[in-house]
Amino acid sequence: MSVVGPRPEPPYLAEKYESWQRKHFDVMPGITGWRQVHSRSDEPMHLHIEDDLYYIQNYAIWLDLQIISRTIWVVLTGKGSF
Repeated sequence: MSVVGPRPEPPYLAEKYESWQRKHFDVMPGITGWRQVHSRSDEPMHLHIEDDLYYIQNYAIWLDLQIISRTIWVVLTGKGSF
C-alpha cells in the first residue's frame, strides 16, 4: 500500500467491475487519494470509480503532493466527511 492511490475495493465489488473499471488495479492502493479529497460524500457511490480513474490517468508527483496537502485540510475541517 502507498500513501496516495485509489482505495482498495472489497472483493465482492471488484469482481463485478466492467473492463474499463479494471484499470483501478493498475496502481497500488493508497491511504488517501483523489476520491477522498475531491468528492468525498458529495457524489453518489457509483461515480467514485471515475475519480480513481482520473487519478490513474493523470498521475504526477505534483498531483500526489496536492492530494496529501488537501488531505490534511479535509481532515482538519471535516469537509465532506461521512
